[in-house]
Amino acid sequence: MHVLLVHNAIIPVFAYGGTERVVWDLGKALVRLGHKVTFLARPGSRCDFADVLPLDRKKPLKPQIPRHVDIVHVQTLPDFDADTDFDLPFLMTEHGNATTAPTHRFLNTVFISKDQAARHNSDQYVYNGLDWDAYGPVDFARRRDYYHFLAKAAAPEKNVRGAIDVARAAGERLEVLGGRRLNFRRGFRFTPWPSIGFNGMVGGEKKSRLLNGSRGLIYPIRWTEPFGLVVIESLYFGCPVFGTPYGSLPELVGGEVGFLSTSASELARAVRDNAFDPRRCHDYARESFNATAMARGYLEKYEIILNGGKLNASRPWLTDKSVDLLPWKA
Repeated sequence: MHVLLVHNAIIPVFAYGGTERVVWDLGKALVRLGHKVTFLARPGSRCDFADVLPLDRKKPLKPQIPRHVDIVHVQTLPDFDADTDFDLPFLMTEHGNATTAPTHRFLNTVFISKDQAARHNSDQYVYNGLDWDAYGPVDFARRRDYYHFLAKAAAPEKNVRGAIDVARAAGERLEVLGGRRLNFRRGFRFTPWPSIGFNGMVGGEKKSRLLNGSRGLIYPIRWTEPFGLVVIESLYFGCPVFGTPYGSLPELVGGEVGFLSTSASELARAVRDNAFDPRRCHDYARESFNATAMARGYLEKYEIILNGGKLNASRPWLTDKSVDLLPWKA
């Protein structure tokens, strides 16, 4: 099968990157399974295992799609029009919470968790997976003497303030990956406590080194997280997850690899009592959320479409468009 993966970004990603990393790993896994892959991505992209074509979003999409591919797989781009942009079999992966009408035109829309699909009136989803070999080995012998928060700290829905509260209540050091101590971007925030470290946006070797030294992820999000790559990345490095039961987190974090609560005091108690097995967390992430499993999931969807089927009986639509922060008890 020849799959065209369309994404409005530059690949590969060298540091921080969410959807780009997933799309790259999907392409690599499809090739390993014996399929041909071509990327249609922003100029500057390159790849050593698949062909790459430049995507010009100022031009119509249809003329840029090679005629010899079997199926077109696009990533969240709300200005696509199913009636004018496609005359080949296609599907779209919705990586976020769709709030714009164009997304709803696609019967062949796939989501990235069961919760995200259900909130869009659908039951079609494929869990994200990653190429764990690219992350390097996990050092289980290393001393782990802090916890971490991994997200864009400037985003209020990620709730870095809540993570800091949990760490301080538990008497633990916290390393924030994704923010600075002094921040003016979304209101003033200054964190004076020396037990809270800030590392900015990190990726690559530095990110792996920091995760290798952590005892767990503190992640009290206040929104409906569609998936949460930081969750499975942390689990891969042997870090149990202490977060809130919102969005996809209850699907990703079972009782053997973490604890979920909307209460800072309950999460702090769970952090203090942390007896989770790092190797069990690692094995769970590696077995459940790998790129090969993701690729096999999409291949099942491709086959349905190539055989003339539709993934959804009706057009998916977001049932709750609320942007209010979800409850959090500090």
